[in-house]
Amino acid sequence: MESDQPLDAYSRVVSGVAAELTPRVASLRVPQARGGESLGSAVVFTGDGFLLTNAHVVGAGQRGAALFADGTSSSFTVVGSDPLSDLAVVRASGTTPPPAELGEADDLVVGQLVVAVGSPLGLAGSVTAGVVSAVGRSLPTRGREGGLVEDVIQTDAALNPGNSGGALADANSRVVGINTAVAGVGVGLAVPVNATTRRIISALMQDGRVRRAYLGLISVPAPLPVPLRERFGRPSGLRVAEVVPGGPADRAGLRPGDLLITAGGRPVQKAQDLQRLMFGDAIGHPLAITVMRNGALVDVIAEPSERVPA
Repeated sequence: MESDQPLDAYSRVVSGVAAELTPRVASLRVPQARGGESLGSAVVFTGDGFLLTNAHVVGAGQRGAALFADGTSSSFTVVGSDPLSDLAVVRASGTTPPPAELGEADDLVVGQLVVAVGSPLGLAGSVTAGVVSAVGRSLPTRGREGGLVEDVIQTDAALNPGNSGGALADANSRVVGINTAVAGVGVGLAVPVNATTRRIISALMQDGRVRRAYLGLISVPAPLPVPLRERFGRPSGLRVAEVVPGGPADRAGLRPGDLLITAGGRPVQKAQDLQRLMFGDAIGHPLAITVMRNGALVDVIAEPSERVPA
């Protein structure tokens, strides 16, 4: 009997998450302007009818219908969409179930149990489970704007078309990600719920869009020399791989090969650290950047401009 206990405990966790979240995850149908409709999922996250989903689920649509697991339905309007994070917010016109609790994806560890709830292939209320396979992945965004969603969660929980916009939850039923892509058999990806995406969600609710600052550089993580590791107490920075001619970084004098140490007085070790600074309040304001160049620390001042959608 003892050999059955791990399975029993696992089953209790998964069934508990399913019972908590299945009523709070809707199946979406979104008519598109050019004909046809988009299918996906969405998570109720406020008590007044706001649902979180993927930008690619709503597409160019402005309204649609949400069907809940108890058979009730509600029309909704699209409040805002952000293709660069693949997140969108919609608001139901009718009564919705109580909201799900949003968690913190930055606390996830590889091997941790996660549960996916959504409407794959239009089958509302479907639940799968697996583990966090990796964190910190990058996902190219759909459409013409050509960006990357950083710190994406990789899971082996089974996902299928229609899961997009559904919940990825931890063992305590907290939503730590919004499922966004099926990358292959046993490889699912989810946009994390963290401080950065909370800012995006808030901007979508208030303004219907996200204003972003733009530096005009491409960077990759790179190790710091030993003396700088000891001085700054961390192992890595960001190596500038490319600078867009005429962009803010170029005008500030940044060059390929520079190793970014800090930006705005904050340490930068990965692209997400820089991305967190690139919101609307940074546009047109001086941003102090410290880099290592030819073995010396160099301070430059950049002035981010507004990123204009393609």
